[in-house]
Amino acid sequence: MPTLSATKDTLPASLAEKVTPEQKQALQEAPRSQRLTLLAAALGIGESEALAAMAVASGLTVATNLETDPGARGILPARLVHDYQVIPILFVSGGTPTQDEVGPDTPLHLASAWPPDDTMIDWLRTFTVRPLIWHLAVPERVQQLIIENFGVGSGSLDDGDEGYLAPETLTQAQAEAEVDEDAAVVRFVTDVITQAVADSATDIHFEPQEGQLRIRYRVDGLLVPVPVPENLLRFQDAIISRLKIMARLNISEKRLPQDGRINFKAAGSTLDIRVSTIPTIYAESISLRLLNQKKEAYTMERLGMSADEQHQISHVLDYPHGIILVTGPTGSGKSTSLNAFLRKINSTDLRIVTIEDPIEYEVPGVNQMQVRPEIGLTFAGALRHVLRQDPDVIMVGEIRDRETADIAIRASLTGHLVFSTLHTNDAPGAITRLVDMGIEPFLVASAIELVIAQRLVRRLCGDCSKPVPVAKTKLRDSLAILGLDPAEADLIHSLKAPVGCDRCRGTGYRGRIGIFEILKPSDELHDLVLKRESTRALTQCARRQGMRTLEQSGWEKVRDGYTTLDEVLRVVTVTEKAG
Repeated sequence: MPTLSATKDTLPASLAEKVTPEQKQALQEAPRSQRLTLLAAALGIGESEALAAMAVASGLTVATNLETDPGARGILPARLVHDYQVIPILFVSGGTPTQDEVGPDTPLHLASAWPPDDTMIDWLRTFTVRPLIWHLAVPERVQQLIIENFGVGSGSLDDGDEGYLAPETLTQAQAEAEVDEDAAVVRFVTDVITQAVADSATDIHFEPQEGQLRIRYRVDGLLVPVPVPENLLRFQDAIISRLKIMARLNISEKRLPQDGRINFKAAGSTLDIRVSTIPTIYAESISLRLLNQKKEAYTMERLGMSADEQHQISHVLDYPHGIILVTGPTGSGKSTSLNAFLRKINSTDLRIVTIEDPIEYEVPGVNQMQVRPEIGLTFAGALRHVLRQDPDVIMVGEIRDRETADIAIRASLTGHLVFSTLHTNDAPGAITRLVDMGIEPFLVASAIELVIAQRLVRRLCGDCSKPVPVAKTKLRDSLAILGLDPAEADLIHSLKAPVGCDRCRGTGYRGRIGIFEILKPSDELHDLVLKRESTRALTQCARRQGMRTLEQSGWEKVRDGYTTLDEVLRVVTVTEKAG
């Protein structure tokens, strides 16, 4: 079994000669969890190839399908594990010893995101006399196992690390012999937010329960419980106060809900965090909505739109006036789609103004306005002022009331291209919703050029998903539930299914992809709107004229191997639709 002797430079010579001195310096200064990404970029290869190259160059094995060694969990303090990104693992080779057989000569297998250096090895040897056997592993998986076993931010609140100081604080050891509890709470809150960013979470919830403070992230649309340190309850009040201070809220007011904002810098980007507090029976519950001000923008292709869907939308984007609506529940990617459309048409000969709450993406060259209801700047009020600004294109973040709807509709009829969103289950429902708001049907029918209903489904992990034979009976039942032809099941022999690997953290999914229902009103539909027909009648008409439903779009993504039927069934609100 390969072992590693202590070395001062953990970048082997065979790799060091392939990078510039500046890249080597950046590798040495970066956190251990980020070095593999930097090495891959420096070598111009993928992270998997970089990990394999590092393993060969350093004489270590790459450990996959990691499982932590429960018997070794108490050996290393949480702060050391967090700082050095190392975790004791089970390594099966000729049988794994039982707990009774573990002794001072039993090797301790350690998975690390980067080969160890002298300081790291010396610290580990102060906590165990067992021989150390090192393995390299995917950094994300190492971090996940550390959180699962020690809790997020446990390195900040660790009570048992009196003999250990983080490597970056060694030079300050004499000046900072004891870490202040307030500083520990500050570090913990920072760790929780930073980890949420790394996990691509959109929300963080701090929820006081009986005997515990529960923390959950919303990742890919689902709430995920976050493992927390065992001693977290002791710091509950301090954590809540810290969040309120960061959001500039009144920390003495615990009886009323409060709203605030935090500007948080992480990994080179600035987060605009919306903070909301509500009083509960145990303590204040705090929710954080994470908005990355420099978030990478999506194109229509990256959203998951097919070539045909892109063509339908692009054709209408060239119109000089009219209204384009995107509908769906909260968190279905409506704002992301609208920004993709804006980027598609953005040019120097168009004056584009947006009215948003909040501004989620910065679009170069576009005039973006943030509504502020607390000072009277509502969507309707802002829209009135924007119309005096000589705009060609207006984006209204959401139509929430009749006043906003009326102004938006009339703006689209007076020479402006208007984008906006509504909360409806399907595309035809947006038309009847506007009529229900009190907008005259002839105005709605004349103004609307396109309605897009959408949902987000989790995307299968490209590294581990694999085709599996389908169970015909179950597939027929699922297709029937979606309102599709069960006979299609006879043409399908296999579909891709989630497996789980180190890259997707064992979930089988990585990221999300959109499914879309696109309605282009026809003359026949126009007449039905004037007659105030029901959503069901509009849907039947649209389907006769070729509208592909959300269910059909989702099934296409399943057939193409992007997602699973379970995901489509989970996110699509199935309504009774006549064929």
